[in-house]
This record gives sequence, C-alpha cells and structure tokens, in this order.
Amino acid sequence: MADDLSQRPIVIKRIKKVAGGHHGGAWKIAYADFVTAMMAFFLLMWLLGSSTQSQLEGISEYFKTPLKIALTGGSTIGDSNSVIKGGGTDLTRQHGQVKKGEIIIDDPANQKAQKIIKERAELIKLEGLKKKIEEAIEANPSLKKFANQLLLDITSDGLRIQIVDEQNRPMFALGKAELQPYTKTILREIAKMLNEVENKISLSGHTDGKPFPSGDKGYSNWELSADRANASRRELIVGGMDTNKVLQVIGLSSAVLFDKNSPLNPINRRISIVVMNERAEKSITMDKHTLDIDMQDEPNKELLQNPENRAYK
Repeated sequence: MADDLSQRPIVIKRIKKVAGGHHGGAWKIAYADFVTAMMAFFLLMWLLGSSTQSQLEGISEYFKTPLKIALTGGSTIGDSNSVIKGGGTDLTRQHGQVKKGEIIIDDPANQKAQKIIKERAELIKLEGLKKKIEEAIEANPSLKKFANQLLLDITSDGLRIQIVDEQNRPMFALGKAELQPYTKTILREIAKMLNEVENKISLSGHTDGKPFPSGDKGYSNWELSADRANASRRELIVGGMDTNKVLQVIGLSSAVLFDKNSPLNPINRRISIVVMNERAEKSITMDKHTLDIDMQDEPNKELLQNPENRAYK
C-alpha cells in the first residue's frame, strides 16, 4: 500500500497572478467615480444658479439651525416674499410658471384670496370689540342697568351699537336733541373703546313714526333725528373719541323703523353707531358717479361705444 502511494506523481498547482496592466478593469471603476462626482458637482452648480435668493437663504438657515426647523414642522425654504431675487435663470421654469412661495400681485385669484383673508381678520377684530364692550357693560354698574337699551350686533357694514329708548327712560328730552345724563354716561364709556380700532364710524339718528307738531314743512323728525345724531357725536368726542373717526352723521327720521309693526314703539327712537368695515367705508368715500362696467361684455361695450345708446355723459 505504501509503495503505491510513493509511486503516484505529485501535482503542484501554482496560480500565477498577472497584473491587468493596460487591459485591466480597475481604472474603469475609478473613472466612473470621477464622472459621477463631476455630474454631482455640475448638478449642484445648476441648482444654485436656478435658485432664488430666498431659497438660498432658507437652505443656509436650515443648516444653521436644523433642529429648530424640525421642531417647527418643516422647512420654510422659498417662503420669503423679498422683491430682490438672486441666482440665475431658472431653467426648469417654463413661460407663465411661478415658483412656490412667489406671489403674483396681478393674479385675480390671489387678490380675491387676500381680500377674503383681510375681511376675515377685520371681522375677528370687530367681534373682539363687541365682546369687550359687552364685558364692559357687565362690569360697569352705571352701564349694566342700561343693558336692555344697548343692542350690539355684527352687520354687513360692521359692528353696530344701538342705544334705544325705553317707555320710561328716553335718551333725549321730548322733541329735543338734549341728551339725558345717563345717555351721556353711556356714550362716554363707548367712546373710550372706539379708539382701540382704527375703523371709522357712522352715526345715524332715528325717531318713531309720530309726526312732529310743526309738520314736514317746518322743523320735522328729519331735522330732529339729524340733530340728535350730531349731539351724540359731540358727546363721544367729549368722552375721548378721536374726532377723525367720524365719517358720516345722518338723520333718518322714521324711515328705518326698528319695530316695523309698531311705528310708535319707543324702541324706534334710537342712535345707531356703526364701526364700519373697509367695504362700508369705501361705499361712502368712493365717487358715486363712477360706473364699473366689464368692457369684455359685448352688450356693455356696444352701449358705451355708440353715443346714441348712452343715457349719460
């Protein structure tokens, strides 16, 4: 058995390692890494060139305080509305496109959205004033006993504060524009709170349906209601209200009754103070003679272009 083993040829397998040299593949891996790095570099330069200044500042701020950005619910990159833009031309943007975060002032949809937001904020402000006046009435003993004569509500024109007569507690002397002492107290307390908002106010005087003894040809309910509104304006100013806040003082006689079913009801005799919203202010201050017509409407366009069809000049 041993002899058989000794007679077997011994085979030695030698593996010769030869470098690939010019025909190897190692250099290809290095070249691929180099090309990838160059592509990433040029992509970075392109992104920087097409980004706005606000986006660049947002990126910078993100890396300065990443924890703060994470805690506040994400990045605010590109949300700045600065009119100074940086960077080059955005190659990804086609004609008519805008970047996220940019605001187009002339966009009708954007203008409508801004108007809605503004009106909502104004409404919240007036509701806050209403609540504050109600709390002041409740907390002030001199006003609380007149709570039934103070009516507050929000209308399409703004916050309306109405001071109404009661059967045995009129605001003015009978048939005169002379304020009762407690009416002065009410107006002076209200005056202090009207200065807390920049809105203008409108004052209107109202009477009941009982005709004035002298008739409409002499001193009538029209003059009386206007005089009472002016007397209320003067008392508000005495109470500290800014004189520039008054935009309108009118007398409406019994034309706008509070209780339409009972013209002689004392509640119809009242002073109405309206803290006007912007729309109501514009309806008073704008030129009433301007006519806003859509010129793209063909019938209207023809009406204006043909002098024979015009009913005005």
